[in-house]
Amino acid sequence: MDKEKLETLLIDYIDGKLSPEERRMVEQEHLQRSDETYKLYEQLKEVMQAMNRSSQLEPSARLRASFENALQTELAGSNKGKTVWLTPTFYRAAAAVVLLAVAGAVGFVINQQREHAAQLAAAQEEILKTKKQMMDLLNNQNSASQRWMGATVAYNDIAHADADIIKALIKAMNEDENSNVRLASIEALAKFNDQPHVRQALISALSTQKDPVVQIALIRLLVDMRAQGLKKQLEQITTDDSLLPAVKDEAHAGLLKLS
Repeated sequence: MDKEKLETLLIDYIDGKLSPEERRMVEQEHLQRSDETYKLYEQLKEVMQAMNRSSQLEPSARLRASFENALQTELAGSNKGKTVWLTPTFYRAAAAVVLLAVAGAVGFVINQQREHAAQLAAAQEEILKTKKQMMDLLNNQNSASQRWMGATVAYNDIAHADADIIKALIKAMNEDENSNVRLASIEALAKFNDQPHVRQALISALSTQKDPVVQIALIRLLVDMRAQGLKKQLEQITTDDSLLPAVKDEAHAGLLKLS
């Protein structure tokens, strides 16, 4: 699909104009399969949110009052006959008020755009700074405590996770040798569970994790999320004799909550 059609499709997805089937198609065939598409989706969403925050401009009360005063002055100075003739003085005054209103509105728009651009640039710089800090900590293979701090930064300080952040957290959840790091990564991923591929990664992790503490944490999280396909996995856990009784008990409790 060419970029223009993809952008149109993503805009309709963000606006909620697609049917449930079309939304699932976008999520499964585009957002989950392509990091570049997901980045484009994030950029479009940010632009559309910024546009929605823009307010409609109106001439100021002072300019409207000036115009009305000029009109009243002109009318008061005219003859008291039935026909009121507007003199060139009035037209000049009206034109001046209109020009002032237009100039004020244009200046206001320009200032607002500059201010918004500056705020956006500062916010993006802060986001990049926080992301770099998180990634540096999470990739520190010499210190489990530093990696744990990286996952904690993702949970506490990152409002919207991009594909790079999600990928790093999923890797930490699945591969880190430290249980605390895996638990912190799960907690951070739970914050972003509105993203379909995050939910799928959490469900998949339940069948690969071997640490009982991590297994129990995943079961509780997925039950709270009411993840699709979870019942089947929980039923398998309850019959797996290789697992600790505490894990099987948590699976039983989860099945009761989902029933």
